[in-house]
Amino acid sequence: MNGARKWRSPIALAAGLVFGLGLGVSGMLDPAKVLNFLDLAGRWDPTLALVMGGAVLVSLPAFQLAMHGRYRPLLAADWDLPTRTVIDIRLVGGATIFGIGWGLGGFCPGPAIAALASGMWPVVGFVATMTFGHWLAGQWPAAQVRDSHVSGVPAHAHG
Repeated sequence: MNGARKWRSPIALAAGLVFGLGLGVSGMLDPAKVLNFLDLAGRWDPTLALVMGGAVLVSLPAFQLAMHGRYRPLLAADWDLPTRTVIDIRLVGGATIFGIGWGLGGFCPGPAIAALASGMWPVVGFVATMTFGHWLAGQWPAAQVRDSHVSGVPAHAHG
């Protein structure tokens, strides 16, 4: 596995560049395009549904292979898949906050980080606010302790 370890960063960089390029080509770096996709009652733009459909077509077979353990990852000892299946207030609350942020800003995390290359201040402000929110969520020890007792999984194992 040591030989594979030296390839992790270059392959991760290449994958990130391809992902960012795909976001740019699909228009997901343009907040107006994303907001028009979310505007079902107004100027609805369905093209991002095709982007999401393409992502599902690619990822679904890969997840099926990973879930059934037929193949091992090339650059890791094992798959790092989510294990929690509980729909709780943290999940619903986080999804709600994510949706509100997406609707207000027109960005989700991946496109926002890719759009940092534009140097536009609204993008920088969005990413700074998103980073602060991520940090703030990690400061919630009461929720982490409660969830570890409920699920039986140590608090540090929750994503």
